[in-house]
Amino acid sequence: MATTIIRKPASFRLRADLLEKLRSNAVRENRTLNNYVESVLLDYIYNEPNETTKAAIREAMSGRNPNKVYDNVDDMFNDNH
Repeated sequence: MATTIIRKPASFRLRADLLEKLRSNAVRENRTLNNYVESVLLDYIYNEPNETTKAAIREAMSGRNPNKVYDNVDDMFNDNH
């Protein structure tokens, strides 16, 4: 049994460069602009990180992370073995 999803029209003013990037991405994925923007918004709304992940993101962005930062993966692996 199919469920009908009700859609309502909406109008937004976007920066010209943002709109062009959205259009370009939609074309690259062979999708309409409307479909692409809707999927980006759905991904953002329904894939919110949990509190543990948010705390880790805040810590990483604060610069207080005591872990060593590596320039490349090879250095990281060599340091850990």
